[in-house]
Amino acid sequence: MNVIAIANQKGGVGKTTTAINLGTALAATGMRVLVIDMDPQGNASTGLGIGRSEREKSIYDVLLGEMPVTEAAVPTCVPKLDIIPATADLSGAEIELVEYQERTHRLNRALARCDDHWDVALIDCPPSLGLLTLNAMVAANSLLVPLQCEFFALEGLSQLLGTVERIRERFNPGLSILGVALTMYDRRNRLTDQVSADVRAVLGRVVFDTVIPRNVRLSEAPSHGLPALIYDHRCSGSEAYIALARELIVRLPKSSPPTAKAA
Repeated sequence: MNVIAIANQKGGVGKTTTAINLGTALAATGMRVLVIDMDPQGNASTGLGIGRSEREKSIYDVLLGEMPVTEAAVPTCVPKLDIIPATADLSGAEIELVEYQERTHRLNRALARCDDHWDVALIDCPPSLGLLTLNAMVAANSLLVPLQCEFFALEGLSQLLGTVERIRERFNPGLSILGVALTMYDRRNRLTDQVSADVRAVLGRVVFDTVIPRNVRLSEAPSHGLPALIYDHRCSGSEAYIALARELIVRLPKSSPPTAKAA
């Protein structure tokens, strides 16, 4: 199972939108996909049609060792796409996990027990570099970074890449950068073009060719509990995520990385 953490410590950059729609696009190719909602806000769960009253099982139960991944996962409206929802309980998990041994490896251990159940797992991380995101990065083969085309984008990215390097050294030497996806791209804005050019100049081929545009349908879809690819598969946002999925499939690791080291 390829485990991909979708992370950026900045909020509002399109992590959840990317997790939902990329997961849908990959499932459409026949892959068995699991989305793991690691954000206490639970927006990925809502965006895939799992109402708050329906979340009897959640990633909180998995992290605390009270439930296996296969039991916590629930099907979505998208064939071959499952999700482990998040609830408000997750907001207190970082404090509770401090008392656990190997607290950085809780998700890694849980996913290791169901390695052949799905082909790809996408972890929607919270907008911070706390213990939840750390668990995601320790469990992941690779990291996908949604990057909003705005002035401070590179500044935040350098902090994230520094964190990734420390995680490689201490916990997960197999963690790689799968790619950076430019999001909320607005061709009418000159600054957007400049940021895109700057990011590509610094990171080169790490940046995906596909850019995700600002698109009203992408914003509307979650309120209907649907991925944009189902809500309006012909909109520019849906077409962009389909193209991004094609690029991502080519970059997916063909074998598992070394086992993450315990803390």
